[in-house]
Amino acid sequence: MELLGLPLRRTFLAVILNLLALTLSTTALLGSYWCTGTQKVPKPLCGKSKASQCVGVPMPSDADASNVSSEDTVHYSWETGDDRFAFRYFHTGMWLSCEESMEGPEEKCRSFIELSPPAERGILWLSLGSEMLYISLLLISFILLMVEILHTGNPVCGMKLNAFAAVSSVLSGLLGMVAHMMYTQVFQATVNLGPEDWRPHTWDYGWAFYMAWASFTCCMASAVTTLNTYTKTILEFKRNHIKGYDGSLKDHPQHHQCFIQQISSYYEPKGKVFCSVSEGVDFYTDLQQKILQREPELDLDEVLGQTIGEDCC
Repeated sequence: MELLGLPLRRTFLAVILNLLALTLSTTALLGSYWCTGTQKVPKPLCGKSKASQCVGVPMPSDADASNVSSEDTVHYSWETGDDRFAFRYFHTGMWLSCEESMEGPEEKCRSFIELSPPAERGILWLSLGSEMLYISLLLISFILLMVEILHTGNPVCGMKLNAFAAVSSVLSGLLGMVAHMMYTQVFQATVNLGPEDWRPHTWDYGWAFYMAWASFTCCMASAVTTLNTYTKTILEFKRNHIKGYDGSLKDHPQHHQCFIQQISSYYEPKGKVFCSVSEGVDFYTDLQQKILQREPELDLDEVLGQTIGEDCC
């Protein structure tokens, strides 16, 4: 029954969203495509092993070597303008920054932590720590939701697991958002203050960056779904509790029905009134006066029994 257990459909949806967020965030953290672009670098001089993507400088013959100075050769090289530069592709992640090599098809990778300015390395380490903690909390939330699905015998225990999973998802989403924003700040500072041979000419965000924010979106959607499951379950238990009160009123004396209805009125809408509170107060006031008028050795249960037969709510 749905009233005795947690709604499994919403829990399954929260598990799927949480697993998707966990997969996307792990892939983005391990990837090196948070930012991509091009770097403007000077072309190497052409030689026997390098015939393309190079600057050709005319070398004088041995006979004319004494007549041509090195200044003329350098002056000719500068006159080529932008032809002396090449635009190589690069991509950067949280751990590595890889650049296209001008000498072969292989890529040259360097640590992005070493490329970042010394003043920004603390923020970068904090961003990495927040990203790892974000993934860890996502994993904890996923485990709690799986235990909730498998452990359906105790609804109260399932509600507690649901509440802890919701809190873990919310905290992980906040940490992920902070980690992504701090990395963006560090990368922009590295673009302006990084090494001269690394600074990009043009750059944009890569697929790993968008994957990280998609993971954050799935994480918050999972948290909202989990909280919605917990809230609806609480309301269902409360409604079932009220129906239980309504069904048991006919089994009690009339004055008990009065006060049970007064207690259950806190769970009912304000427009539905079962019994006047003043009548209940008058009942116990009359009861107290009759006890005082009786003999001291008279038992309270006897007075209460006689009063039940005389008065009603």
